[in-house]
Amino acid sequence: MTLPLLPTSLVGSYAQPDWLIDRALLAKRFPPRTRARELWRIPEEHLAEALDDATRVAIREQEDAGLDIITDGEIRRESYSNHFATALDGIDIDNPGTALDRSGHPNPVPRIVSKISRKHAVGVRDVKFLKAHTDRPVKITVPGPFTMSQQAQNDFYPSLEDAAMDYADAVRAEVEDLFAAGADYVQLDEPYMQARPEAAEEYGLAALNRALDGVRGTTAVHICFGYAAIIHERPQGYSFLPQLSACSCNQISIETAQSKLDCSVLKELPDKTIILGVLDLSDPEVETPETIAERIRRGLEYASPERVIVAPDCGLKYLPRDVAAGKLRAMADGAAIVRAEIS
Repeated sequence: MTLPLLPTSLVGSYAQPDWLIDRALLAKRFPPRTRARELWRIPEEHLAEALDDATRVAIREQEDAGLDIITDGEIRRESYSNHFATALDGIDIDNPGTALDRSGHPNPVPRIVSKISRKHAVGVRDVKFLKAHTDRPVKITVPGPFTMSQQAQNDFYPSLEDAAMDYADAVRAEVEDLFAAGADYVQLDEPYMQARPEAAEEYGLAALNRALDGVRGTTAVHICFGYAAIIHERPQGYSFLPQLSACSCNQISIETAQSKLDCSVLKELPDKTIILGVLDLSDPEVETPETIAERIRRGLEYASPERVIVAPDCGLKYLPRDVAAGKLRAMADGAAIVRAEIS
């Protein structure tokens, strides 16, 4: 399908309904790395149906807001990473380990006890469901291999680098199946490349490229400073971003709104499409379309409009639904303002 100039999309999660998930409990903890079934308000025997219903609502609210590329909003997930990471062979999820979160706090994590591999497709049904409920291009997300290696306790491999490479093979198999199921875009989430740039430099980029090796389809990598509801302080710039010019992905997703990022760093990624984060998720107020337009213009000083996609800084999971919906409408309207100026 032909997209307009400056197309709009989510980069990760959309706000889950209060009837579906215990949002107060969600806000009290760090994003779960192991399973967290206690977050769901719906009894297990009715949960799958409820998740489908809530996903339909998320799709419709994206369409109503005017988004051009539609996702499932990660409605079925307790966090962006545990949905996939806990579905792999080689992981003991019943006896979790511990690892430091990007904020430096210990968090229960999957424990690696044997060789990591993918035992079955995880998101294929989600893609097919998404395609069946929208006529717009669709995107699905998968946690990246480096980030999953940092969110695990390694009790098997000689090093986390070895673990990351097997995670990469599992991710590649998943990405290939997601494209075969009809995904137009597949995004790999790698926030820990920003949080741990030394290890990312040492082997993270190699693991990411291994996950994308031979993949046919438009791929994106999301790298951010963390959920605004949890990580409040923002650095002035990315510690690991220009290095992604050597990544084999097509698109790089970055945040610029809350961090007030110096967008001149985009000059370091001349061959990538930029998914430009323009929604400040630390601010409960809905931005005006003109505020969004100005943030887009800042990015366009360093990247041509033909290679910019407009998006939130990160996932909207922790926002109230009315705020999330309002921000999406403002984002679409702001993109329309700049699109009209360019035309």
